[in-house]
Amino acid sequence: MRWNLEWLRTFKAIYETGTLSAAAQELFISQPGVSLHLNSLEGFTGYKLFDRSARKMVPTEKGKILYNFIFDPLKKLESGEQHFQRRSNEERSTVSVGMCFETFQYTLEEHIRELPFNLIIKFGDYPKMQQDLDNGLLDLIVTPQKGAQQNLQYVPFSKERVVLIAGNETKVTELKTLLGEGRFQEAIHVLKNELWYSTAADMEHLRNFWIKHFGQHPDFSPNYIVPNISSIIRCLSNGKGFSVVPDFLCRDAIAAGDIQLVWEGNVPLENTLYFGTRKKTIYDKEIQRLQLLFKAKWDVEDAR
Repeated sequence: MRWNLEWLRTFKAIYETGTLSAAAQELFISQPGVSLHLNSLEGFTGYKLFDRSARKMVPTEKGKILYNFIFDPLKKLESGEQHFQRRSNEERSTVSVGMCFETFQYTLEEHIRELPFNLIIKFGDYPKMQQDLDNGLLDLIVTPQKGAQQNLQYVPFSKERVVLIAGNETKVTELKTLLGEGRFQEAIHVLKNELWYSTAADMEHLRNFWIKHFGQHPDFSPNYIVPNISSIIRCLSNGKGFSVVPDFLCRDAIAAGDIQLVWEGNVPLENTLYFGTRKKTIYDKEIQRLQLLFKAKWDVEDAR
């Protein structure tokens, strides 16, 4: 096992600023992220590096020795970083963004080659994205869920409507009649006897849809669990079966006649979509450009 350079950067920032919060502000990461780096470094060295008081982090003797040992090497590394960054890649910063796979395909994929900065896209569940954003591993997330971390802020930019769809070979006339007449128990009986598609990451869509419109948890399991919503739509195209998905991901397939929109609900289930960022970031310019791309795409869809 080797120590991580970021642990040493964080240690140096704590030593020089005197508090975890001030170090977090200097490094543009969360205070829990600073604590995580320090705990990792102390675990690696086997020594307590600071005495923690209410107002100040006081370095121990081992902490003072380590600071004196790493000060000059870190200064040289920082100087080299600035020198070579200016010479080799002056204009290109690197921004890390978290979102679901389909949102990336739908919004950013076609614009990647136009961006004047480096971009790293990470997929995962929303709580993990929020944690990574708070810890400085991500710079922007696109999410329908807001976290409680004090270091983060969420700005709404659009909505997604969760709808019931079916393959275009699926017989839905009777079902639509039952739903239209409010005969939900009969509609539930029909739906439970059909083939269902879902993804492991998006079972929440089905659960929330079922609870909102039918007043109960779905007590059945989908027949097919596929990698992502794009796979669901391809599997349903010119076939049979049902699924519950966000409307913006299936509009083109519905317009092409590959699948059919069955029901939006009497009062549609809508989720607000948010941009999640840290309150302080060095990538304001890059993040704003990405946000404009998202807003432009959703404005076009809203106009449709």
